[in-house]
Amino acid sequence: MLTFQYTAVMHLHTMARMLFMIGLAGMLTMVSPKAASARTPNVILLLADDLGSGELGFQGNTEIPTPHIDSIAKNGVRFTQAYVTAPNCSPSRAGLLTGKIPTRFGYEFNPIGARNEDPGTGLPAKEITLAEWLHDRGYTTGLIGKWHLGGAADYHPMRHGFDEFFGFMHEGHYFAPPPWKGTTTMLRRKALPGGGKGRWVSDHLIYTTHMGHNEPHYDANNPIIRGGQPVEEKAYLTDAFTREGADFINRHADKPFFLYLAYNAVHSPLQGAEKYMKKFVHIEDIHRRIFAAMLANLDDSVGGILEAVRKNGLEENTLIVFMSDNGGPTRELTSSNLPFRGEKGQMYEGGLRVPMAMQWKGKLPEGIDFNGLTASVDLFATIARFFDQPAPKMDGVNLMPYLTGTQEGNPHDTFFWRQGKKTAMRHGAWKLINMKGTLADPKWELYHLGQDPNESNDLSGSKQDVLSELTKQWKAYQEEMIPSVF
Repeated sequence: MLTFQYTAVMHLHTMARMLFMIGLAGMLTMVSPKAASARTPNVILLLADDLGSGELGFQGNTEIPTPHIDSIAKNGVRFTQAYVTAPNCSPSRAGLLTGKIPTRFGYEFNPIGARNEDPGTGLPAKEITLAEWLHDRGYTTGLIGKWHLGGAADYHPMRHGFDEFFGFMHEGHYFAPPPWKGTTTMLRRKALPGGGKGRWVSDHLIYTTHMGHNEPHYDANNPIIRGGQPVEEKAYLTDAFTREGADFINRHADKPFFLYLAYNAVHSPLQGAEKYMKKFVHIEDIHRRIFAAMLANLDDSVGGILEAVRKNGLEENTLIVFMSDNGGPTRELTSSNLPFRGEKGQMYEGGLRVPMAMQWKGKLPEGIDFNGLTASVDLFATIARFFDQPAPKMDGVNLMPYLTGTQEGNPHDTFFWRQGKKTAMRHGAWKLINMKGTLADPKWELYHLGQDPNESNDLSGSKQDVLSELTKQWKAYQEEMIPSVF
């Protein structure tokens, strides 16, 4: 009996210690998010759509004020040689989120319209996204805005690492639902009412034939989605995305989070909200005026996100990046890529080089230009170094040592692009481009960007030795890539 009582007491003491340890572990688990928040920063990636390199105040534009976007450069770093992985939306986003040149995994082209929903057209499931990487390390992840990496069920953002999604799946969306109240809308048409060409203007609707084709059916089978369900959104879409982004920050301010806010501004269709149209009444060309209204609206929206960060006391624990997904389509939008040649869809600088700024209060220097060759793939590589763990194999480079001054030089000596017959390679100050030939029979152009940043002096005929060396390097890269999977 005494043995039984003694044994029982011992068991009670053992159980009590176990319960205490379980409780202590629970308490540590409960406080670990705050500890993690102190160690690893939140990440906010603000992506503009089709914004040219010459359209922001921090890039020298004085026509359209962008003080909120400019503040990111003022309070952080402006990148003067920032590139994306493709000259249009979808493969550029594939490279941004995976940290890889997208032709390494066969993501080469830009699905539009109904092609978005084709089985097999989308970001392959085996590719690890930045959202997946951070999610599996304790982050809450959200995508607000444009996805454009596959519209079929297999490619839903929540199957690529995002906890939350509010936005649309295809390449574009109307900013206001028909009949487009509260906006001035310009639509591309093959013919004007009555069969003519040119521009037809009514009170708040303009038709234009200058592009030679009709406005795409952006909203067909492309609803605004919350999670996995369609919703009716009545707010102007840029404002709606900012509302959702600020709400995401407010709800998750107590834990590490990754917010990918992919605006569809300033992508077509051209729709300027009336309160912004009034600000630019002095711009005579209605085409340019609508663009200015859309950009100013985007800038105020970025201001709303920055304000949510400030209100929650997160400035010193949040890495904020602003960039565009590719160069602007000048003829379509009036978007300027100056001082560079070319536009969206081309391998010239105007299609590939984008405005980019990054701030992280207390961790990055403020108000400086970084002139090293940088690419969108570097964001994943930089953020992955927050963790003392092996990162996925990628083309990106950790930018932090370069930005803080502990390492000199260029993050990249060489970078490669390919889309169908079009291809390019940057090596040092040299740029190799094929826009007119095939991959089997390229018509090479060669430019020295240090002396000729607007690519006006083709040196392929006079610099045969440089051309020969660069084409050898290009072929080596080309052999590493795989054919398009769709």
